[in-house]
Amino acid sequence: MRQFTTILCLVSLMVGAGVVATPPNIPTPPIEREHFTYFLSNPSQIDLADSVLNLIRVRTTELLNTDLPYKPSVHVVDNADRFKQLTRGLIPDWGAAAAFPERKLIAIKSPDKFSVGRSLAELLAHEYAHLALDHRCGFNDPPRWVNEGSAMYLSTEWSWSNNLTMSRSAVFGQLVPLREIELVNRFESDKAQVAYAESYLAVQYFLDEYGVGSFNTMLDQIAQGKSFDAALAAGTGSNQAEFELEFSAFLEKRYNLVSLFMDTMLFWVGLALIVLIGTFLRYKKRRQYYKKWEEEEKYQSTDFDYGDADNPEQTDDDEPWRS
Repeated sequence: MRQFTTILCLVSLMVGAGVVATPPNIPTPPIEREHFTYFLSNPSQIDLADSVLNLIRVRTTELLNTDLPYKPSVHVVDNADRFKQLTRGLIPDWGAAAAFPERKLIAIKSPDKFSVGRSLAELLAHEYAHLALDHRCGFNDPPRWVNEGSAMYLSTEWSWSNNLTMSRSAVFGQLVPLREIELVNRFESDKAQVAYAESYLAVQYFLDEYGVGSFNTMLDQIAQGKSFDAALAAGTGSNQAEFELEFSAFLEKRYNLVSLFMDTMLFWVGLALIVLIGTFLRYKKRRQYYKKWEEEEKYQSTDFDYGDADNPEQTDDDEPWRS
């Protein structure tokens, strides 16, 4: 009987441990919304995620003239093993998110858990844009710079740090030819940042110079199975080599030693402002304390001193407190 009781206790402990320590490869329960199915390690992110993705749906439709005909599953995970499982080990260590159109799936490392350098809103919008562009081009893939640049443009994730990256890369001869961006998953983190920034600027340059209509003309040609040279020529009148020369001239004009100096100066000016604001706030808080003390002192008598207890100035015995 004692042996049976011991075995029963051990089984209970094992079952309890299994309930508490859920293996990382077990997916979280789905949360269904109108256009998306969510699997969130932190369910409180649901309102933010659904709001962002519904907004990017509208923005994507305006730029690409298309919307997804299916309901993607969106996974935001706080476990590295679960992320690796979802992405099947195809994403480099520096990768924060990925989209898999053939699986109708988005996988994201939660910024709450990982230092990914980007907000959840940016990651969600970026990966949705990948799904939308893939659907727009059908069975034919655009170049990686078009894919990444469009996703960054749609998610509006350009920042001052991207600008500084481009200035530094231009000055030190570290710019990446657009053709080489196809291999971005093999790049080191720093080089990948340059590649992503260039992709964004290339798409922005295309849209500024030739317009949304020409961009969609190029995508139509890609969807029809035309070569990228032919598709780009249909949209811009230039083939890849000619477009890259245009874009390189644009980069040389915009990013140089002067822009690097200005970006660096802005950094130090911004840092100085942060220090000044912090100093002012500390001073203001200290003044509030001083004011509080002054208000309290109004109700306390300070018109006395302690004197010499052994030789008091007054020796009358008519004061009860002396006894």
